[in-house]
Amino acid sequence: MGYRLIGLKWVYKVKRDERGAVVKYKARLVARGFVQREGIDFEEVFAPVARMESVRLLLAMVAAKDWRVHHLDVKSAFLNGELAETVFVKQAPGFAVKGAEHKVLKLRKALYGLRQAPRAWNAKLDATLGELGFTRCATEHALYTRRRGKELVVGLYVDDLIVTGARAEDIDGFKREMAARFKMSDLGALSYYLGIEVRQGKEHISLGQRAYAEKLLERSGMAECKPCATPMEEWLKLSKHSMVAKADATRYRSIVGGLRYLTHTRPDIAFAVGYVSRFIEDPCKNH
Repeated sequence: MGYRLIGLKWVYKVKRDERGAVVKYKARLVARGFVQREGIDFEEVFAPVARMESVRLLLAMVAAKDWRVHHLDVKSAFLNGELAETVFVKQAPGFAVKGAEHKVLKLRKALYGLRQAPRAWNAKLDATLGELGFTRCATEHALYTRRRGKELVVGLYVDDLIVTGARAEDIDGFKREMAARFKMSDLGALSYYLGIEVRQGKEHISLGQRAYAEKLLERSGMAECKPCATPMEEWLKLSKHSMVAKADATRYRSIVGGLRYLTHTRPDIAFAVGYVSRFIEDPCKNH
């Protein structure tokens, strides 16, 4: 029939909070999606997520209106996605049916690891929000609004939802509507989102990445270094044609990528990070 059998594996992960404390231990059954072939096992894979600029703009609007932002998490979100393609997988390791080990499974819904899983979940969530009366933003497809009296706004990032509005009862009503359709975790007021610490106060919201920055310092071997008033040495001149010994390119790119994410709450380092980003192709020790 032309279908390729997809293997499964167990992935174990420790989930931590913004302080690094263990929240829970997770075990997830994941498909080996790298064997899938386009046009046979999947068609479309793109799924929109909220841009960080949109998240910051939403939080700025919330602070100006003195609203409150709440955080919801969909449990095992990708398992809700309905597959349009025919996909066969092997039986899960350790859970094969005795006497029927040679048989395979046909998936009705998506699994983590499948190439089309994010899109299938996004399509399911988009349809659900449409049924609940939400309208998707034309310029930011991960942002939805509903106007039934007072405005309600929902932002999506895969399985994380942030919801805000003028009235607390509207937010609570939305939580009940979603809980009736999916297994949800109500995380209360938004405090930690995509590695960013959020503190909500009266007419203000502050963002920080202290824990993320500390992990980045440890990873780069600079946890014990002294602080400096400026993010880059003055009059520093670097060149792509440096004669200095080569640096570990993979480690260099990892650190620069981490610094680029840190600029979401530390715009003062943006120029310095942009400068060192010029040399990620072939970094040297002085870079």
